[in-house]
Amino acid sequence: MVKRSKLAGKNRVGKDIPASPRPPVPASAAAPLVAVIMGSASDWETMRHTDQTLTDFGVPHECRVMSAHRTPTLSAEFASSAEARGLEVVIAAAGGAAHLAGVMAAHTLLPVLGVPMKSDALNGLDSLLATVQMPGGIPVGTLAIGKAGAVNAALLAVAILANSRPQLRARLRDFRAEQEKKVRAARLD
Repeated sequence: MVKRSKLAGKNRVGKDIPASPRPPVPASAAAPLVAVIMGSASDWETMRHTDQTLTDFGVPHECRVMSAHRTPTLSAEFASSAEARGLEVVIAAAGGAAHLAGVMAAHTLLPVLGVPMKSDALNGLDSLLATVQMPGGIPVGTLAIGKAGAVNAALLAVAILANSRPQLRARLRDFRAEQEKKVRAARLD
Protein backbone atom coordinates (compact mmCIF):
# COMPACT_ATOMS: atom_id res chain seq x y z
CA MET A 1 0.00 0.00 0.00
CA VAL A 2 1.22 3.46 -0.84
CA LYS A 3 1.50 5.88 2.01
CA ARG A 4 -1.42 8.18 1.49
CA SER A 5 -1.27 11.69 2.80
CA LYS A 6 -3.22 12.10 6.00
CA LEU A 7 -6.39 14.08 5.60
CA ALA A 8 -5.11 16.50 8.23
CA GLY A 9 -2.28 19.01 8.14
CA LYS A 10 -0.55 19.35 4.77
CA ASN A 11 -1.00 17.24 1.67
CA ARG A 12 1.84 16.25 -0.66
CA VAL A 13 2.09 19.69 -2.23
CA GLY A 14 2.01 21.51 1.08
CA LYS A 15 -1.57 22.77 0.97
CA ASP A 16 -3.68 22.77 4.12
CA ILE A 17 -6.39 20.15 4.12
CA PRO A 18 -9.13 19.36 6.64
CA ALA A 19 -8.79 16.89 9.49
CA SER A 20 -10.16 13.36 9.16
CA PRO A 21 -10.70 10.40 11.45
CA ARG A 22 -8.61 8.16 9.17
CA PRO A 23 -5.36 6.93 10.74
CA PRO A 24 -2.09 6.96 8.79
CA VAL A 25 -1.19 3.79 6.89
CA PRO A 26 2.19 2.11 6.38
CA ALA A 27 4.16 2.94 3.25
CA SER A 28 5.40 0.55 0.59
CA ALA A 29 7.50 0.87 -2.51
CA ALA A 30 4.53 0.53 -4.88
CA ALA A 31 3.48 3.66 -6.75
CA PRO A 32 -0.25 4.38 -6.68
CA LEU A 33 -2.31 3.20 -9.65
CA VAL A 34 -5.58 4.74 -8.48
CA ALA A 35 -6.34 8.13 -6.96
CA VAL A 36 -9.34 8.41 -4.67
CA ILE A 37 -10.19 12.07 -4.24
CA MET A 38 -12.90 13.93 -2.41
CA GLY A 39 -13.91 17.54 -1.97
CA SER A 40 -13.86 17.48 1.82
CA ALA A 41 -13.02 15.19 4.71
CA SER A 42 -16.75 14.67 5.31
CA ASP A 43 -16.83 12.56 2.12
CA TRP A 44 -14.48 10.07 3.80
CA GLU A 45 -17.41 8.31 5.50
CA THR A 46 -18.46 7.12 2.04
CA MET A 47 -15.12 7.00 0.23
CA ARG A 48 -13.45 4.86 2.91
CA HIS A 49 -15.33 1.96 1.29
CA THR A 50 -13.45 2.64 -1.95
CA ASP A 51 -10.19 2.72 -0.01
CA GLN A 52 -10.99 -0.56 1.79
CA THR A 53 -12.00 -2.37 -1.40
CA LEU A 54 -8.84 -1.30 -3.22
CA THR A 55 -6.81 -2.35 -0.16
CA ASP A 56 -8.53 -5.74 -0.11
CA PHE A 57 -7.46 -6.28 -3.74
CA GLY A 58 -3.92 -5.08 -3.03
CA VAL A 59 -4.21 -2.17 -5.47
CA PRO A 60 -1.76 0.64 -4.64
CA HIS A 61 -3.71 3.87 -4.33
CA GLU A 62 -3.77 7.25 -2.68
CA CYS A 63 -6.62 9.12 -1.02
CA ARG A 64 -6.64 12.90 -1.19
CA VAL A 65 -8.83 15.87 -0.33
CA MET A 66 -9.06 18.70 -2.85
CA SER A 67 -11.90 20.86 -4.03
CA ALA A 68 -12.89 21.98 -7.50
CA HIS A 69 -14.09 25.23 -5.90
CA ARG A 70 -11.79 25.89 -2.94
CA THR A 71 -8.56 24.53 -4.48
CA PRO A 72 -9.17 24.79 -8.23
CA THR A 73 -5.49 25.13 -9.15
CA LEU A 74 -4.52 22.13 -7.03
CA SER A 75 -7.31 20.06 -8.59
CA ALA A 76 -6.31 20.97 -12.15
CA GLU A 77 -2.61 20.36 -11.46
CA PHE A 78 -3.36 17.02 -9.81
CA ALA A 79 -5.45 15.82 -12.75
CA SER A 80 -3.02 17.16 -15.36
CA SER A 81 -0.08 15.34 -13.79
CA ALA A 82 -1.88 12.12 -12.85
CA GLU A 83 -0.89 10.10 -15.91
CA ALA A 84 2.75 11.19 -15.75
CA ARG A 85 2.85 10.09 -12.09
CA GLY A 86 1.72 6.57 -13.08
CA LEU A 87 -1.92 6.76 -12.07
CA GLU A 88 -4.28 4.78 -14.30
CA VAL A 89 -7.71 5.54 -12.81
CA VAL A 90 -9.17 8.46 -10.86
CA ILE A 91 -12.14 7.93 -8.54
CA ALA A 92 -13.77 11.18 -7.47
CA ALA A 93 -16.44 11.81 -4.88
CA ALA A 94 -19.08 13.84 -6.67
CA GLY A 95 -20.97 16.29 -4.50
CA GLY A 96 -24.13 18.20 -5.36
CA ALA A 97 -22.58 19.92 -8.37
CA ALA A 98 -20.22 17.02 -9.20
CA HIS A 99 -17.57 19.52 -10.28
CA LEU A 100 -14.63 17.60 -8.80
CA ALA A 101 -15.22 14.59 -11.04
CA GLY A 102 -15.80 16.92 -14.00
CA VAL A 103 -12.64 18.93 -13.37
CA MET A 104 -10.62 15.72 -13.12
CA ALA A 105 -12.07 14.44 -16.40
CA ALA A 106 -11.45 17.78 -18.12
CA HIS A 107 -7.75 17.70 -17.23
CA THR A 108 -6.79 14.05 -17.86
CA LEU A 109 -7.26 11.32 -20.42
CA LEU A 110 -7.43 8.72 -17.64
CA PRO A 111 -10.75 7.07 -16.81
CA VAL A 112 -12.55 9.10 -14.16
CA LEU A 113 -15.20 7.36 -12.06
CA GLY A 114 -17.66 9.56 -10.16
CA VAL A 115 -19.28 8.46 -6.91
CA PRO A 116 -22.33 10.63 -6.16
CA MET A 117 -22.44 11.68 -2.51
CA LYS A 118 -25.63 11.69 -0.50
CA SER A 119 -26.71 15.25 0.20
CA ASP A 120 -28.97 16.79 2.81
CA ALA A 121 -31.01 18.67 0.23
CA LEU A 122 -31.93 15.91 -2.23
CA ASN A 123 -30.44 12.75 -0.68
CA GLY A 124 -27.86 12.45 -3.46
CA LEU A 125 -30.18 12.80 -6.44
CA ASP A 126 -28.56 16.18 -7.19
CA SER A 127 -25.11 14.56 -7.14
CA LEU A 128 -26.24 11.70 -9.35
CA LEU A 129 -27.88 13.94 -11.94
CA ALA A 130 -24.92 16.32 -12.05
CA THR A 131 -22.51 13.42 -12.55
CA VAL A 132 -24.43 11.79 -15.39
CA GLN A 133 -24.94 15.15 -17.14
CA MET A 134 -21.31 15.66 -18.19
CA PRO A 135 -21.14 17.30 -21.62
CA GLY A 136 -20.51 15.08 -24.62
CA GLY A 137 -16.79 14.51 -25.11
CA ILE A 138 -15.78 14.67 -21.42
CA PRO A 139 -17.01 11.39 -19.88
CA VAL A 140 -17.25 10.55 -16.20
CA GLY A 141 -18.25 6.97 -15.41
CA THR A 142 -21.09 7.32 -12.94
CA LEU A 143 -21.72 4.86 -10.12
CA ALA A 144 -24.52 4.51 -7.57
CA ILE A 145 -25.10 7.04 -4.80
CA GLY A 146 -23.21 6.45 -1.56
CA LYS A 147 -21.56 3.28 -0.23
CA ALA A 148 -22.63 0.98 -3.07
CA GLY A 149 -21.15 3.42 -5.58
CA ALA A 150 -17.95 3.74 -3.56
CA VAL A 151 -17.46 -0.04 -3.49
CA ASN A 152 -18.40 -0.44 -7.15
CA ALA A 153 -16.04 2.38 -8.21
CA ALA A 154 -13.19 0.42 -6.64
CA LEU A 155 -14.33 -2.81 -8.30
CA LEU A 156 -14.59 -1.06 -11.66
CA ALA A 157 -11.08 0.36 -11.20
CA VAL A 158 -9.87 -3.17 -10.40
CA ALA A 159 -11.53 -4.45 -13.58
CA ILE A 160 -9.86 -1.71 -15.64
CA LEU A 161 -6.44 -2.47 -14.13
CA ALA A 162 -7.01 -6.23 -14.49
CA ASN A 163 -7.08 -5.92 -18.29
CA SER A 164 -3.28 -5.82 -18.25
CA ARG A 165 -2.57 -7.59 -14.95
CA PRO A 166 -3.34 -11.34 -14.97
CA GLN A 167 -2.86 -11.75 -11.20
CA LEU A 168 -5.36 -8.99 -10.48
CA ARG A 169 -7.74 -10.52 -13.01
CA ALA A 170 -7.51 -13.84 -11.17
CA ARG A 171 -8.27 -12.09 -7.85
CA LEU A 172 -11.30 -10.41 -9.40
CA ARG A 173 -12.47 -13.76 -10.81
CA ASP A 174 -12.08 -15.33 -7.32
CA PHE A 175 -13.99 -12.43 -5.76
CA ARG A 176 -16.89 -12.93 -8.16
CA ALA A 177 -16.89 -16.70 -7.56
CA GLU A 178 -17.00 -16.10 -3.80
CA GLN A 179 -19.96 -13.75 -4.22
CA GLU A 180 -21.80 -16.42 -6.20
CA LYS A 181 -20.97 -19.05 -3.58
CA LYS A 182 -22.43 -16.88 -0.81
CA VAL A 183 -25.65 -16.27 -2.74
CA ARG A 184 -26.05 -19.96 -3.57
CA ALA A 185 -25.51 -20.86 0.08
CA ALA A 186 -28.02 -18.33 1.39
CA ARG A 187 -31.02 -19.84 3.16
CA LEU A 188 -34.24 -18.18 4.18
CA ASP A 189 -35.52 -19.15 7.60
